[in-house]
Amino acid sequence: MKVPVPHYRCPLDRSSSREDPETIKRQGWRDQHILVVSEEDKRLDFVEREFVRRLGERLYGGKRHD
Repeated sequence: MKVPVPHYRCPLDRSSSREDPETIKRQGWRDQHILVVSEEDKRLDFVEREFVRRLGERLYGGKRHD
């Protein structure tokens, strides 16, 4: 007997439209001073990318190789 798998929706996904990730990051910085940046962001120069990488490793540890 096949039992149908219920489709649960995440309560965080109640909106019908998707905001641009850059808009969300910008709003997070302006409203809550939370910075979300990738060490591979092409807008950063080498020194800035290296700083982001080192900061991330210091706060959260090195990259995992699973």
